[in-house]
Amino acid sequence: MPKKRKPGIVLILAPIVVIAIAVLVLFFIDVFNAKVFKQMKLLFTILFNIYVVIAVLVVLIEKRNPQRMISWLLILVLFPGFGLIAYLMFGRSFRKKYRVKNKKMEVYPKWLEDRKRRDEKWLNTLEYEVDDISRSLIKLLQNNSDSKVLLNNKVKVMADGAITFAVMLEELKRATTVINFQFFIVKEDDLGARFKNVLISKAKQGIEVNFLYDAVGSWKLSSAYLDELRDAGVHVKAFLPVLTPFLSRNFNYRNHRKIVTIDGVVGFVGGLNIGDEYVGKKEYFGYWRDTHLMLKGESVYALNNIFLDDWTFSGGIINDLKSHYPKHKIVDKVLMQIVSCGPDSDKHIIMQGYFKMIALAKRSICITSPYLVPEDSLLVAMKTAALSGVEVRIIIPDIADHFMVYWANQSYIQDLLESNVRIFAYKGGFIHSKSLLVDESCASVGTANLDIRSMELNFEVNAFIYDKSVVRELKNDFYEDLRRSEEIHLDEFKKRKLYRKVLEAFGRLVSPLQ
Repeated sequence: MPKKRKPGIVLILAPIVVIAIAVLVLFFIDVFNAKVFKQMKLLFTILFNIYVVIAVLVVLIEKRNPQRMISWLLILVLFPGFGLIAYLMFGRSFRKKYRVKNKKMEVYPKWLEDRKRRDEKWLNTLEYEVDDISRSLIKLLQNNSDSKVLLNNKVKVMADGAITFAVMLEELKRATTVINFQFFIVKEDDLGARFKNVLISKAKQGIEVNFLYDAVGSWKLSSAYLDELRDAGVHVKAFLPVLTPFLSRNFNYRNHRKIVTIDGVVGFVGGLNIGDEYVGKKEYFGYWRDTHLMLKGESVYALNNIFLDDWTFSGGIINDLKSHYPKHKIVDKVLMQIVSCGPDSDKHIIMQGYFKMIALAKRSICITSPYLVPEDSLLVAMKTAALSGVEVRIIIPDIADHFMVYWANQSYIQDLLESNVRIFAYKGGFIHSKSLLVDESCASVGTANLDIRSMELNFEVNAFIYDKSVVRELKNDFYEDLRRSEEIHLDEFKKRKLYRKVLEAFGRLVSPLQ
């Protein structure tokens, strides 16, 4: 039987057709000034205005972020035809309520039931130093996302893509039971081929290999690449598949996570995707600076929880749940939480974590992000901290990987500089690291950028770490990045040319339209 057209499509297309006809009729009416059409002109004008009012009401009813709401209203008013079509294609958020809401798995191994319940009472008796900032942040992340407090862990910080991928490939080659492999971007280049060959080799050995990619981020992956994986026995799934990546309402709610777990005992998470530019092979970017973590212990269980959520939501099957959660032998103590967020929750979990860290800082805040397009509350928090005497330093790229995002970044610089925030442009290549460090107390490293898309629309995962030695190591990397950066001074920045100010204004206007 032919597939029935959804009524919603008709409701969307019909008004657009009516508006298009109305515009054409109004054009010819104005040209020929035909009196016979005066009543018709009035009718079409009324219909058009009614539909614009309805569109505006839909934007308001969706309870979207005020920045995005105002931007969409401006687009609708300034460009009625184009704006309406763009909003219907990209702007509506109510679709997530029946696609990604409550996508959690129903059953997990109760891998922490045998341990003491790690709530506030447990923390008070823990034989581990927990300062007030960390304690408060832990409690927040427990309450807003039920993020488990993880103690028995080993953490290796890696600041170089080539080294990270070399370690990751070696760990994959050692796999004996199951590999979970998830990236936002997988490219069909030299690095992509290296990972494909290793995954195929392990699948042919009878190891369970689960390969999950984002349908928009990895839209250039060919059928041949994916078929080669499938033919070797790799289980391949796309997250929220789309027919046309950039002309689809599925453009939003992308899976920006990068997770690799091996045998349930080794895990990787951070900012790197799979592509040659991430190892410095693209001349435009030069050296690619990123931060990734290699984890062992309980934190790998938490990564598997998140991966398996995404895997089953995408239609993947779990062959042996227990194989993802073997007993580990890690006795090292690194206190941390693995925190995920996305449009399957309205709590903006990682954004709340960032806000809490910034608000509680007493001495210093170190931020590295390729995109500086903060939500209003984070912007106010950073400015308030700096004006209160906390040293706030932010490192951003000096070159653009996305044209409009770059200019949106630039639009926030003057406002922050005027509030005593110090901003540095990275000159050593392209910096893609996503980290937030507060005092010597705690750190967050993961996939979430300091922008509205990461905070509200993408599926992200970050590690929140409460270990002074790891925080110190991340801070040393931050200082090394500062040495390769040039500080942006307010007096000089104010002298920028008019065209830059125009691009900044436009970039800031369109940045929330997601």
